[in-house]
Amino acid sequence: MLARRPARATLRRQRDAGLGAGPPGDADDRDRRSEGGAQFGRGRSAFRTDIQGLRAVAVLVVVAYHAGLPGISGGYVGVDVFFVISGFLITGLLWQELAGTGQLSLTAFFARRIRRLLPTAVLVLVATLGASWLWLAPLRVPSVARDAAAAALYAANYRFALQGTDYLSAHAAPSPVQHFWSLGVEEQFYLLWPVLLVLAAAVIRPARLTRAGAAWALGVLAAGSLALSLVLTDRAQPWAFYSLPTRAWELAGGGVLALVAPRLRQLPNPGATALGWSGLAGVGWAVVAYSPDTQYPGTAALLPVAGAMAVIAAGCAHPRSGPDLLLARRPMQQIGRLSYSLYLWHWPVLIIGATLVHGSLARAGLVGLSVLLAAATVRTRCAERAASSGCRPAHLPWALR
Repeated sequence: MLARRPARATLRRQRDAGLGAGPPGDADDRDRRSEGGAQFGRGRSAFRTDIQGLRAVAVLVVVAYHAGLPGISGGYVGVDVFFVISGFLITGLLWQELAGTGQLSLTAFFARRIRRLLPTAVLVLVATLGASWLWLAPLRVPSVARDAAAAALYAANYRFALQGTDYLSAHAAPSPVQHFWSLGVEEQFYLLWPVLLVLAAAVIRPARLTRAGAAWALGVLAAGSLALSLVLTDRAQPWAFYSLPTRAWELAGGGVLALVAPRLRQLPNPGATALGWSGLAGVGWAVVAYSPDTQYPGTAALLPVAGAMAVIAAGCAHPRSGPDLLLARRPMQQIGRLSYSLYLWHWPVLIIGATLVHGSLARAGLVGLSVLLAAATVRTRCAERAASSGCRPAHLPWALR
């Protein structure tokens, strides 16, 4: 039976096992063309550099935390930032299509998701299985294979939740694909949210389905999800951490922002500037002040989620002195471009690499290897899509041009 309140050792094990990492919500080319348009609250730019930079912040703190960098004791909050970003971008695109055409093609939506996410995910899973067979203890390989099968079906979060207390015991070794739990949460959310929009459009004619109505509906969903998260964090923490019902509020929060984006564009410059920097500071505070002993998600998740929402909301108004001054820097943009691939590669490299090499210098080398693998993956994917998507060398990470 699950304990009512998880012990500190259990929570620490959960963080060390890579459970704080989340998918960067990497957008495909269509997403990138739309991120900064009027649909997302900014009419003067075709690309939200603040969001790309926020992706970089999130993946950097996750990787630094997993690599054991001192001072990044709460780097696992990157998952919350990623969920908010994803909810904002995808909800904005769904609404843009629904409002523009009066209908929503679920087939086209899911096809885009598969084309964008699945090839890199399958590559990492296959490579991880091969590396596990070569370098992990033989008794661990069957378990890793079952984890990988669940990850390929975007159901790893429920596999890990079911394993619960035993999986998170002090002596259990983390799975090299354990970080795929968060991709499961995200894809499960996007199996439901577009369907709900389609049903709403069928019941309420698209012309009468307003942004405000959709935002209220999504807000109610978020409130219910948050309430459940608060209850289960205390009573059944693994389910609070892994399950869609207790994580949906983070994606829904980003979705609400997308629906109210036109109003956010009217924020005055001083207010938007203060809001953006306060949000970024909130995320930073969680990164350094939280620890593996923090009861999570629970109320603690409110700070990074609210911080990420504040940064995105402020960016809709395009303040002259907002966080974009930092987030739009070229290194941040390049890291943001790599974020999805880097997230997928870094955890198996660190986990399997730790069985072969030891020490802080070795961990730094493993992080460097992860960056190289991520950059090579992005370059290959970009080359494959060049003819159809217009991806050009200018979009590639500078190190591989």
